[in-house]
Amino acid sequence: MRRIILRAMGTAALCLLGGRLATAQQEKPLTADKFFKNVKVLTGMPLNEFMTTMGFFSASLGYSCENCHGEDSGLENYAAEDREKKQTARRMIGMVANLNKAYFGGRQVVTCYSCHRGGNQPKITPNLAALYSPPTEEANDVIPQAPKAPPVDQIFDKYLQAIGGTQRLASLTSFVAKGASVGYGIDADKHPLEIFAKAPAQRSVVVHTPKGDNVTTYDGRVGWMAGPQIAGPDIAVPPLALSGGDLEGIQLDAELSFAGRMKQALTQWRVGFPAEIDDHEVQVVQGTTAGGNLATLYFDIESGLLIRLVRYTNSVVGRFPTQIDYSDYRDVAGIKMPFRWTIVWLDGRETIELTDIQPNAPVDASKFSKPAAK
Repeated sequence: MRRIILRAMGTAALCLLGGRLATAQQEKPLTADKFFKNVKVLTGMPLNEFMTTMGFFSASLGYSCENCHGEDSGLENYAAEDREKKQTARRMIGMVANLNKAYFGGRQVVTCYSCHRGGNQPKITPNLAALYSPPTEEANDVIPQAPKAPPVDQIFDKYLQAIGGTQRLASLTSFVAKGASVGYGIDADKHPLEIFAKAPAQRSVVVHTPKGDNVTTYDGRVGWMAGPQIAGPDIAVPPLALSGGDLEGIQLDAELSFAGRMKQALTQWRVGFPAEIDDHEVQVVQGTTAGGNLATLYFDIESGLLIRLVRYTNSVVGRFPTQIDYSDYRDVAGIKMPFRWTIVWLDGRETIELTDIQPNAPVDASKFSKPAAK
């Protein structure tokens, strides 16, 4: 069920984290304990964050949904039935929270992943083969400022010039894009996709599936997710109001649809050491959102183009990463825009393949409204 619900929300992975939360009154999000019958520990957590938390547990332990919920539970008992591993997970959540509180002043230093590292049992004995082998590259979440690194303004200026220059970017006030969303694994079907964007910060992503539209939208103040939830019988989930890091994500996504706003969307910019991605030398830049989430951008040193973004969402159990790779840049009215996005998050992978982008196309305000309940 976790994978299926997240797939229906999959277009949220298009979101680049950051931005500033609107001060307007936000719709109260649906919480996991109000939707499911048997949530005993993570009460009060928004439903979309709860489902991503399930993905965090899965990634940390190398588990699938069925390892804890059981394949033979039946849909009606999938979340309600208390199995031994679910009870253990509840104890572990409390243990990790107590460790951080007692030994690290409440800072989130220890998570499930700290000990499990993708295995169902923490390792207690050093691996000699790993000890004397080349270390596995694993980038740190927090990027420190590198000495003698180029100024962040210089990197952004090169990027803006590479995609068309500030004058052309200022002339782009809206666009409508069409293409396809391609899933991964059991969700590898290809579905038509549309994107509607309007400056300065409105955006809607719609994936058309045989069971209905999956929608992620932001109207400039508030945002929602909606879509069909299919797991055997239909499971009705109302449009979900977004909050916290998820809301920051779609707000920044809307802002960065118009690339001239990139530098203003985050604060506390710092330039890290250069790195390499697929034989491309890249400049690493990291910023922080108003809510304290991190977003790391990787610019091709030669071309100046943005080729990767890794964004993080803070939660009570750990930091959720999402990686978005950009490629196939094409000219759209003098502005270079990526026509292919590969998105990887804790519970899946999705590829966006655009076929057409219409610049300055009229976009009706209803495209950014709260999706209708199905």
